[in-house]
Amino acid sequence: MKLEGDAVCLGADIDTDVIIAGRYLRTKDRKIWVEHVFEDLDPSLGSRLRGAVIVAGNNFGCGSSREQAAVALKEAGLVAIVAPSFSRIFFRNAINIGLPVVEGDCHCTSGDHVVVDLDEWTVTCGGTRVPVRPLSARMQELLRAGGLVHHWRSKKP
Repeated sequence: MKLEGDAVCLGADIDTDVIIAGRYLRTKDRKIWVEHVFEDLDPSLGSRLRGAVIVAGNNFGCGSSREQAAVALKEAGLVAIVAPSFSRIFFRNAINIGLPVVEGDCHCTSGDHVVVDLDEWTVTCGGTRVPVRPLSARMQELLRAGGLVHHWRSKKP
């Protein structure tokens, strides 16, 4: 499976409070979350996520364990996230909702075309192809199903 989009480059230690601030979690309306994703970092950033791939530094998704952060990014139309490391809870939340996250050290510039190849386990960005850490067979199965809920629904008799 190949995923493609333009890079949105972010730094290290992007925490879930920056992804979606707690003040917007009083609602379950995902449209509100999408409107305010990354608002405190850069108010224009959320509108650039549809069809994009976030390329970030270490420790993406640190902070609270709120699942809404991963949901807000997926609902905003994000294709995938590439970072050298993720907060473990954010990583699993993303996989559970069907948002591809891959661990790799990719350097590029915002706007560069990014190809995340989940068959070859590489990322091509800024003209450079780098290997990324393969997901376990179980995690791959969940992603291909569209997330944990879709996976279990497909198993119903």
